[in-house]
Amino acid sequence: MQKMTSAYANKMLRSLEEDKAFWVNKEETSCTYVASINEEPVIPEYDYAETAAAIGQIDDRIAVIKHALNAANAAAKVQVGDAEMSVDVILIKMAQLNKRKAVLDVMRKRLPKEREGQRSYMARNAAPEYRYINYDLDLVKQEYERVSERIMEMQMALDRYNQTVLFDVEL
Repeated sequence: MQKMTSAYANKMLRSLEEDKAFWVNKEETSCTYVASINEEPVIPEYDYAETAAAIGQIDDRIAVIKHALNAANAAAKVQVGDAEMSVDVILIKMAQLNKRKAVLDVMRKRLPKEREGQRSYMARNAAPEYRYINYDLDLVKQEYERVSERIMEMQMALDRYNQTVLFDVEL
């Protein structure tokens, strides 16, 4: 049993993924070879059993760490402003808010009245067309700021949790 923070667990997972990539690449480049009929083949060193075992052990460690991380994220409660949320809910909410922020960003950058593109010149009626916003621009700007602040508040709470709260991993 080992205690670790989420930050450490994620660093360990990245390291394990790099180790796995090494073994997968080694297998990919060494499991076959090409030789001409009239030359002595250069056969790379490759042991399927050793490679499969190494990849299997790495996968087992990754699964254990990810499970412990997921269990901790589902169980741990974090204070975000005046609300208490589990880490997994924070991650879901942050993803939702980031999508909403992207929409609000486009809306807040629009001009109240914009001339439409070139297609209106090709029409028989050469009168220009305009696109008008159908919302309160100030309200959208305020909502963008509110969503941005909420994301930052959640991120700060999550960073604090990831760096300080320990959980058990059965390695």
